[in-house]
Amino acid sequence: MSRIATPASIQSSPAQSQPLLEAVQKQLGLVPNLFRVVGNSPAALEGYLGLSGALGKGSLDARTRERLALAVASLNGCSYCLSAHSYLGKNLAKLDDVELEANRHGRSADAKADAALRFAARVVQERGHVTDADLQAVKMAGYGDAEVVEIVLHVALNTLTNYVNEVAKTVIDFPVVTAPAQKAA
Repeated sequence: MSRIATPASIQSSPAQSQPLLEAVQKQLGLVPNLFRVVGNSPAALEGYLGLSGALGKGSLDARTRERLALAVASLNGCSYCLSAHSYLGKNLAKLDDVELEANRHGRSADAKADAALRFAARVVQERGHVTDADLQAVKMAGYGDAEVVEIVLHVALNTLTNYVNEVAKTVIDFPVVTAPAQKAA
């Protein structure tokens, strides 16, 4: 059971969130629990959708974006996001099961994607305090400054949803993939 209210429908969500949730439903065909939880705050939902939409128009392709989401969710221990992005990775980005499993471990069979995932993992693990060598490695794999910035923003966007889902204990409404257990601080 979610620790933060999950409105049962678009109509039971705050009035200002309703048009945003209707747009999600039009795009995805449904409104996943994450969006309804975030929609408790119309400002938060607008901010999340705005950044997500803007990054969707960036230079990183859908497969790379899903790979990043999987790696970040795994590192942050978010089963909701790991489940959602495993489903999206398989069904929308057309990643195979072997690749999905590698992505959950911050790796990829594709050398360029692997460099992005390794860099993203360092961003998560070091809370942004990456080394010159970390940055050089992702650039040597063919990522320019704009793409590096986008990788960092994808880490931030996915960390945002990971944290919301972990705080809320959002009920998983995708086929469940369990995140690795996290160490206590």
